[in-house]
Amino acid sequence: MLQNPERYTITAALPYTNGPIHIGHLAGVYVPADIYSRYLRLQGRDVLFVCGSDEHGVAISMKAKKEGITPQEVIDKYDGIIRKSFSDFGIAFDNYSRTSLPVHHETASDFFKKLYDNGDFIEEVTEQLYDAKANQFLADRFVTGTCPKCGNEEAYGDQCEKCGSTLNATDLINPKSTITGETPVSKSTKHWFLPLDRYDAFLREWILEGHKNDWKPNVYGQVKSWIDGGLEPRAVTRDLDWGIDVPVEGAEGKKLYVWFDAPIGYISSTKEWAAREGKDWEPYWKNENTKLVHFIGKDNIVFHCVIFPAMLKAEGSFILPDNVPANEFLNLEGNKLSTSKNWAVWLHEYLEEFPDQQDVLRYALTSNAPETKDNDFTWKDFQARNNNELVAIFGNFINRVVVLTNKYYNGIVPAPNEFTEVDEQTLAELQAYPEVISSSLERYRFREALGEMMNAARLGNKYLADEEPWKVIKDNPERVQTQMYVALQIAAALSSLCEPFLPFTATKLKRILNVTSSAVEMSWKSISESTDLLAAGHQIGQAELLFAKIEDEAIQKQIDKLEATKTANQAENKKAEPQKDLIQYEDFAKMDLRVGTIIEAEKMPKANKLLVLKVDTGIDVRTIVSGIAESFKPEDIVGKRVTVLVNLAPRALRGVESQGMILMTNNAEGKLVFVNPDAEGVMNGETIN
Repeated sequence: MLQNPERYTITAALPYTNGPIHIGHLAGVYVPADIYSRYLRLQGRDVLFVCGSDEHGVAISMKAKKEGITPQEVIDKYDGIIRKSFSDFGIAFDNYSRTSLPVHHETASDFFKKLYDNGDFIEEVTEQLYDAKANQFLADRFVTGTCPKCGNEEAYGDQCEKCGSTLNATDLINPKSTITGETPVSKSTKHWFLPLDRYDAFLREWILEGHKNDWKPNVYGQVKSWIDGGLEPRAVTRDLDWGIDVPVEGAEGKKLYVWFDAPIGYISSTKEWAAREGKDWEPYWKNENTKLVHFIGKDNIVFHCVIFPAMLKAEGSFILPDNVPANEFLNLEGNKLSTSKNWAVWLHEYLEEFPDQQDVLRYALTSNAPETKDNDFTWKDFQARNNNELVAIFGNFINRVVVLTNKYYNGIVPAPNEFTEVDEQTLAELQAYPEVISSSLERYRFREALGEMMNAARLGNKYLADEEPWKVIKDNPERVQTQMYVALQIAAALSSLCEPFLPFTATKLKRILNVTSSAVEMSWKSISESTDLLAAGHQIGQAELLFAKIEDEAIQKQIDKLEATKTANQAENKKAEPQKDLIQYEDFAKMDLRVGTIIEAEKMPKANKLLVLKVDTGIDVRTIVSGIAESFKPEDIVGKRVTVLVNLAPRALRGVESQGMILMTNNAEGKLVFVNPDAEGVMNGETIN
C-alpha cells in the first residue's frame, strides 16, 4: 500500500452503453468512487477521477440487432442518457470519455502493437463456437448455456453471473446461440492470446503476498482462487464486426476483445483530460508516487486484478493498482437486478418520481452498500432511512438551529459566553469527526464513514434536545447565546463533513449558512483545529428544509410498479407444456365433459388446499373435491359455471368421495382460473365435444 502518494488516479468501471444506469451500478461502483474522490479533493490532494462509456462490448451488438439499428446509434443514444444520470446524481468525474473516440482507438492499438512486437502474445488456431445459420462466430454474450461450475442454465459465454466464474464460450454445457437459438458448431479460427501463466509468479508475489492484508477479503479471495486454479492463456481478440481492428497483418475481420480494450479506456480518458486541460497525462499512470485505485463490481474482479495488471506488467511502463475495492451485488426487493427483465430502479425514472432527492438515494445506497456481501434494496427501507434518519436527525437539527438563530438574533451568530463542561465536551467530540471519518474512507469503508458523519448530526441533535434553548431563553438568554453558538459550529462542520456523501445537501446547507465564500468556507482540517468555524457576527440565511418526508403513497406506487413488472415477466416467460403422448380418437371420445354449475362450496376440514363442492351437472347433483382452496373462497364460486369431467372414476379424498373433476388452467399472470363454458344458451348437462 502506497503511503503519502503525490497524486491519485481513481477509475470507475466503464458502463456498457446498451442501456441506462440503475441503482445497482450506482451502489456498486459510482457512489463509492465519487465519495472517495470528493473526500480526497477536500483534503487538497491531486486527484484525477476518470471513467467513460464502454462502447465495444458484444452487448452493444446484441442491443443493435434487437432494436434493428446500428451499433453507432445504440452507443450515441445511451451515452447521452448515462452521462446525464451521472451528472444528475453528482458523480463528479474529471473526465468521462468514450471508447469509440479516436484517442482510445489509437491508445488501445498502440498498446496491442507494443505487446505484439515484444512477443508477449501467443498466436493460435483454436476451435470456437460458430452459428452456421447466422454465419458468424459466437463471442461472449452471443452464446448461453449451462455453467460447468455451478450448473446455472443461463450462463453467458464469458461469465456465469450466478457463481461469478469467468468462462470461455467453449466451456458451456448445451450452448445455444442468442442470435438464432441454434446449437452452435465448432469451427477453427486464429486468435492472439495473452499467456497469463507466464505471470503466475509475478501475480502471486504482487497480490497474494503484497496485498493479502490491505485488499478486501472478497477481492483477495476471488483472485487467490483464480490464481490457485491455474492460469491459462486468455484470448485478446475476437471474431466480431464491431470494435477496434486488430492492428497487425493477417487479422482481417478480427477485433480487440472488449476486456483487452476497455481497461485501456482509463488511460485514453486520462489522455483526453490532459489534452483539454493542458497537462501531462503520464504522471497519473507512470509515476511510482501515484496511487491507482479501481472501483468496480465483483463481476469485474478478475479482469482488473489479474488480466489488466498482467497487461500493464507486459507493457512495462505503467504503475499497478494499489487497491481494487470491489463491491458485491445489490438486489432489489429480494430478487437480482436484471436489465433484460426490467427488474431495476432506473436513475432517470427515479428522478421523475423523486425530483431533487438525489442525495436521499445516495444515502440509502451507501447506508446499505454491498461492501462485503450482497445486500437488498427495498423501498420500505429507503423510506425509513429518509424519514427516520435524514429528516428526523440531520434535517431536524439544521432546521432548529437556523430557525432559532433567526428568531433570537435575526440570523446573526451570537457571541458565546462562558463554556460549560457539556459545551467543551461537545466541541471536542465534533473536532474528532474528520479524523474518524477519514480513517474509514482511507480503508474504503464507506458505509462506516457515512455512519460517523450521521453521528456528528446526532451529536448536534442531542445537544439541542438536552440543552433546550427554547426553554432556557426565558430565564437565561446569556446561556442561550453560547448554546446557539455551539450548535452553529456543528451545523457548519456538517456542511463540509457531508459533502462527499451528500453533495447536493452540502451545497444547500452552505447556502443557508452563508459559507460559500472562500473567506468563511471551512476545510476538514479547520474543523479538527478550530471551534470557531462560524465567527460571532456572521450572518446566516433563512431556514429551508434539507429533506422532505416521503409518504406511504409514493412508496406503494414504486412497489406496485415492481409487482406489475414481475407479473409481466411471468406472463412473458410462461411456456406451454410440451405435448403429451399421442392418443387415439376413441380414447378422447370416452371422456364425458359436461357443463355444470357450483351450487354449494365449503372448506374441507383440516385441509388447506381442498374445497368440497356440490355441482349440478344437468344429469345429477354430485360431490367433487377440488384442490383450489388457496385460490378461491367458497362463497365467491357458488353459482360459477364450470366444465366437469363426469365419467372419471370416483376417488376418496380425506374420507369424502369425489365424483368427477373440474377443469382448471393458469392464466398469463399465473393465477388459477376455471375453463369457463359461459356462453349464451348453454345449459347444465350439455356435452362439450
